[in-house]
Amino acid sequence: MAEQQLSVRRACAAVALSRAAYYRRPASRDHRDAPVIEALNGLVGEHHGWGFRKCFDRLRLDGRGWNHKRVWRIYREMKLNLPRRTKKRVPTRERQSMDVPAAPNRIWALDFMSDALYHGRRFRVLNVLDEGVREALDIVIDTSIPSGRVVRVLEQLKSWRGLPLAIRCDNGPEILSQAFVDWCRDHEVEIRYIQPGKPNQNAFIERFNRTFRHEVLDAWLFEDLRHVREIAARWMRDYNEQRPHEALGRIPPTVFRERYET
Repeated sequence: MAEQQLSVRRACAAVALSRAAYYRRPASRDHRDAPVIEALNGLVGEHHGWGFRKCFDRLRLDGRGWNHKRVWRIYREMKLNLPRRTKKRVPTRERQSMDVPAAPNRIWALDFMSDALYHGRRFRVLNVLDEGVREALDIVIDTSIPSGRVVRVLEQLKSWRGLPLAIRCDNGPEILSQAFVDWCRDHEVEIRYIQPGKPNQNAFIERFNRTFRHEVLDAWLFEDLRHVREIAARWMRDYNEQRPHEALGRIPPTVFRERYET
């Protein structure tokens, strides 16, 4: 029109464009796609596990006649085709004091470790430590140690050692399970959860874990679980009865406990 000095009618005819399209202001894509975006947000917000096909079928059942290619384009632009990450909810815990009286059965500590056999099969380790006398009460080794197994271990310890006033532990699923919580409540044992991401608040058993990993897990190639259990039992017996502990006046934990009880 500017170069050839043509009217709007003749210029639109020359380029095969209707005059209605010439005078209509072009709408932005965001404005055109707003109804589809709103509908998809509503579906995904209410049904977190739905994928594109379920969302599209629901839109059609609701009377939305949008083309599947258009809905898919908008679905991808909203990045709904990517894995949806949800924020991990971490429980709120108060900081626990590490002051422990030098006496048995005041506070026990629980913690899990993991390693692998020579052929690659993974196994788990549950360590139970009496913080007051630094004595290892049990080292449980198996491919899986669920909450029910943790409760059975505590029942076995109760039969010959009695029960502590409190148990210090992290926020693992086995410890947060209802079976463990109910057992502690029924036996009037306080659960002292450490703050998430603060293993130093369970420092006694973390120090024990480091020694166990250095002297057992990293020092041997294990053929099977029986092999691991034999070495761990022998090491625990030596740790409790032979190994001097500086915090106990350079005597083994078992000797310290026997002197305390007498």
